[in-house]
Amino acid sequence: MPGQPAARRTVLKGAALAGAAGLGVAACSTESKLGHAQTPTPTAPVTLGAAEEVPVGGAKLYREERLVVSCPAKGQYKAFSAQCTHAGCVLDKIEDNEGNCPCHGSRFDVTTGQALKGPATQPLPEVPVRIAGGRLVAGPDA
Repeated sequence: MPGQPAARRTVLKGAALAGAAGLGVAACSTESKLGHAQTPTPTAPVTLGAAEEVPVGGAKLYREERLVVSCPAKGQYKAFSAQCTHAGCVLDKIEDNEGNCPCHGSRFDVTTGQALKGPATQPLPEVPVRIAGGRLVAGPDA
């Protein structure tokens, strides 16, 4: 009988170590979707709001739609995915026409999509945008 509790202890210790190792793997996994968007650009047209909400010479972040729209000149608009090209987090704010990624600190020029500060090195993907009835519509044509 004394061998049986020892064997049980060994099994329990092994299970505890395996569980702890599993937690470590989960914590370090790059597959985590926490804070990450599933799809970087709209797969169908998305109405964003009134075109005049985007300031001339500035940009507006549409975080829920994962898009950023800039207005280089009156009546002209450019849209980009607001999903960071490093790990997929969605930009959280725009300051001085720079989009900020809250996960690892990457910064992007929201008027061109270019990565300004790493770890991201790839630009934000451009997304088609148009005006329909005074409202911005981004994504592929229906």
